[in-house]
Amino acid sequence: MKLRLATLALCAVATTAATSTAFAQQGPKPEDQIRYRQSIMNVMGRQFGMLAGMAKGDVPYNKDAAVKAAGLVDTLSTLPGPLFGPGLDKGAPTKASEKVWSEPEKFKAAYEKMQAEVKKLPAAAGDLATLKAAAGEVGKTCKGCHDDYREKEFRN
Repeated sequence: MKLRLATLALCAVATTAATSTAFAQQGPKPEDQIRYRQSIMNVMGRQFGMLAGMAKGDVPYNKDAAVKAAGLVDTLSTLPGPLFGPGLDKGAPTKASEKVWSEPEKFKAAYEKMQAEVKKLPAAAGDLATLKAAAGEVGKTCKGCHDDYREKEFRN
């Protein structure tokens, strides 16, 4: 009985490993990667929106919340880059402009500029005056990229 159970468990593990390996080799579908990219950008935008609200005085400044949001924006800013790769311009509705893929070097430069400014946010978030300055610079880089590389409406 124990041998039969052990054999069954071993077969289940082997089947799972083989299936997982085959699935991993296929990779995620473009539509899943596009949706993941959109989710990251959405959360990043919401967190930065709170920081911008604090910087403008529309939201009461809260040091702990600001530091937490700034750290999250910094961490999330590192994730979407590869999700703008080849073949990820189509597959799900997106607002990413086709210029992301037709001008990859310019887009990469804009993305890296955003990341450089975002890296300053966590240290700046501990004080309202420094948050105002840092949030203003991040906002400029976000706006610049959105002006050049984001459509107003979804496209397929």
